[in-house]
Amino acid sequence: MTSTFGRNLRITIFGEAQGPAIGVTCDGLPAGLPVDPSVMEKALLRRRAYGDWAEDVRPEDVPVILSGVTAGVTNGAPMTIILENKNGKLAESQGAPVFRPSHADYTAWAKLGGHHDIRSGGHFSGRITAALVALGSVLQAALEQQGMVIGSHIAQCGDVRDEDFPECDEAELRTHIDNLQNMAFGVIDAEKAEEMREIIDAAAAEGDSVGGTLETAVVGIPAGVGAPFFDSLESMLAHLLFAVPGVKGVEFGMGFGFAYLGGSEANDQWVNEDEQIRTKSNMSGGINGGITNGMPVIFRTVFRPTPSIAMKQQTVDPETREEKELELKGHMDPAIFHRARVVVDSVAAIGLFDLLLERRKDLWS
Repeated sequence: MTSTFGRNLRITIFGEAQGPAIGVTCDGLPAGLPVDPSVMEKALLRRRAYGDWAEDVRPEDVPVILSGVTAGVTNGAPMTIILENKNGKLAESQGAPVFRPSHADYTAWAKLGGHHDIRSGGHFSGRITAALVALGSVLQAALEQQGMVIGSHIAQCGDVRDEDFPECDEAELRTHIDNLQNMAFGVIDAEKAEEMREIIDAAAAEGDSVGGTLETAVVGIPAGVGAPFFDSLESMLAHLLFAVPGVKGVEFGMGFGFAYLGGSEANDQWVNEDEQIRTKSNMSGGINGGITNGMPVIFRTVFRPTPSIAMKQQTVDPETREEKELELKGHMDPAIFHRARVVVDSVAAIGLFDLLLERRKDLWS
């Protein structure tokens, strides 16, 4: 079992949900990248729950940089960031005594022989994504220096669908992304936000949860980034996106919608626009043959409903193999997808940065 990813940029995540700390070590960063802890904290704040959906036992996410930074910039050595689990209430829970439905409790037990940390999911917990957000904020700032921006909005919750990102209009996309950075519940159409909140509130009142879809855009990435087959941009991003707990589907461009189209409808035709080669449409989501074509990269990620719910469910006791009824107590998130926008943006930044170091090492030299 490994917790390391990347080839040009190598990252290792560590820690457990209720251990002393979680963190990430990143090797391969160019020297001289600005590292601003306040930017990290702002990104981490977007990941936190709020209002009626908040939980008072969540640890405060204050990033501590242990290595790799001198005088506010990367120094070429591996950068290690930790986030301490300081809230004392965390240590009180010993986790569920039986396998929680749709959690990794059983699969972790089967793989690791019961030796894993069961408290709140241990190393399998979505809590670990906070470390990825801290690192991702550094990489997003470096990408922005080169004119590349990443942003996500809530595309769908239940039967409520937000406006789609404009697939070709880069200026409008940049405006949307800039606006979304300051939203706790990020949508393009404010009226849709209220309808989505009502769905989540209704599920919470019943002790249930709901899933949702995020749409992400990368604007400003040059053509030529990626490779065919195993190192395609889709392969790299999908690898990282599916590593985020709760993600159960990823599609690029039209994705599964291609099944309903003919080639004459699905093909993105080439044009010469102000001496730049572009496409008239962006059905492919900015990627051909696993390589960026210069158009905005657009993809969608679906998150399953939060598996921790207050409703009674059937499970099995790991020691006796006896079927039992499980009723979880305490606070449960009725939805997680709205908090995952910054996580998706962060892992996208990690994947893009890795490929850019291979294609354009001169960008940060």
